[in-house]
Amino acid sequence: QVQLVESGGGLVQAGGSLRLSCAYSGRTVSSVTMGWFHQAPGKEREFVAAISWTGGGTYYADSVKGRFTISRDNAKNTVSLQMNSLKPEDTAVYYCAARSTKLVSRRGRDYDYWGQGTQVTVSS
Repeated sequence: QVQLVESGGGLVQAGGSLRLSCAYSGRTVSSVTMGWFHQAPGKEREFVAAISWTGGGTYYADSVKGRFTISRDNAKNTVSLQMNSLKPEDTAVYYCAARSTKLVSRRGRDYDYWGQGTQVTVSS
């Protein structure tokens, strides 16, 4: 089992920044692929970013490329999402997810474990 706990959400004005963190624990955490997804009200959950188990590979949705940065620290068992130049359309609940393989995926259904989510609200 892998346990995930997100933190760092909040309210920010457009153009501002937030940093989300996800603390993970459980079996062999250093070999899991990590991802961030978000879900806005009335919409389906969408891929935001993912990072390989070594941290050497990072992947982003087109909508956040150049604004968001995903990173991980396997020594501290954390994965982070630095969000800059935030837009009102980034408003959503953000979820941290873990996949029990070394293969990166952009599909939510490929992830085995999920955090409880943290709300990000960007005001215009």
